[in-house]
Amino acid sequence: MTERVLLVGGGGREHAIARALADSEADLFACAGNRNPGIAAVAEGFETLDTTTPPAVVSYAEDVDANLAVIGPEAALEAGVADALDDAGVYTFGPQENEARIETDKGFQRRFMEENDVPGCPDFEEFRDMDAACEYVDEYDGDLAIKPAGLTGGKGVRVMGDQIDAEEAKAYIRDSDYDRIVLEERLVGEEFTIQGFVANGQLRVTPAVQDHKRAYEGDEGPNTGGMGSYSDGSLELPFMSEDEYREAVDVMEAVVDALDGYKGVLYGQFMLTADGIKVVEFNARFGDPEAMNTLPVLATDFLDVLTAARDGDDLPKLSFERQATVCKYAVPDGYPTDPEAGAKVTIDDESAGDAILFYASVDERDDGIYTTTSRSFAVVGVADSITEAEEMAEDALEKAGTEGLRVRHDIGKPDLVQQRIDHMTELRD
Repeated sequence: MTERVLLVGGGGREHAIARALADSEADLFACAGNRNPGIAAVAEGFETLDTTTPPAVVSYAEDVDANLAVIGPEAALEAGVADALDDAGVYTFGPQENEARIETDKGFQRRFMEENDVPGCPDFEEFRDMDAACEYVDEYDGDLAIKPAGLTGGKGVRVMGDQIDAEEAKAYIRDSDYDRIVLEERLVGEEFTIQGFVANGQLRVTPAVQDHKRAYEGDEGPNTGGMGSYSDGSLELPFMSEDEYREAVDVMEAVVDALDGYKGVLYGQFMLTADGIKVVEFNARFGDPEAMNTLPVLATDFLDVLTAARDGDDLPKLSFERQATVCKYAVPDGYPTDPEAGAKVTIDDESAGDAILFYASVDERDDGIYTTTSRSFAVVGVADSITEAEEMAEDALEKAGTEGLRVRHDIGKPDLVQQRIDHMTELRD
């Protein structure tokens, strides 16, 4: 029987999922709030709808006789879309609303780690009283990260000693309209991500990726949803050891053991510090952009993961091409604080050359493809080394042109990667 898979979401992450399923023995259908031309090109059907409205998603799933579903965005998970699809008999590779709290509620996330002895939990306190939070800032011996407890698209965190000082931290807390915030010890080191497939009590992990959240080159400017990322030809990254990668995987295994019945992707964001691995956060879905690094080098058929998860079988052992990847996002001018929409996107698969093109938050109209106010498209180079992959991505951007768009060109360049290595060497000494 040919599987009929519903993909929920229309960004770059979802384009990567669609591409991973395009060559499988499956009919792919998709729904999203925007019409992503890359997904639409490989899907049997594409419906524009609000993916945070469970009845709308279920109705489309039933219309296309879907028997499997994959959810990309965290907002759909928080809205209970996985619950509704599961209840309708469509097995969904994505956690239900309560399990997705590992991402959607940062206070829950930290309490969960503490109560279940999950390694790598930093000092933290959760506050509803913002005056009490400001007092904690004054009393805490060290710098803090200020995190809204709910979803903010990766843009709500402020870090003392990096982005703001103590007085600015208190002003941010007082001026925010968040119901709850979490204050955590500031972690110093190098961040990285490991994404794992989880089902039937099993975890299958993927290569480590380093994302770049800051808007401008040299890690300057405000946080974004992610400006780009890179991975190496091995499971670990150049600034870390195999043992340190394994230590992070041990943390993820402890989460899976404690989250009974979890299914979908578990994304661990870690800080490699002088004292070992610390947890920055967990997400309940693929990263964006990290999915665009991981899925292009996945040699195992992603559909086999989905069907094994649904059927209660052992998840397949994962194999990966031993190649490096570099992903660079093109974003609208002014992103993320004051983005300008409406620029025409001129890149396509042909002009991307040897790089892989992933469309993200764009609108496909009768006369072409246009930017919205979020990240527009990404190009990914896949090669034998990070340097070669970076050159491939840059070549694609140069050929295609990025008028009205901005790119962090430094991602994956040798000097930036070496800075990461030097940073960890300094911290360990």
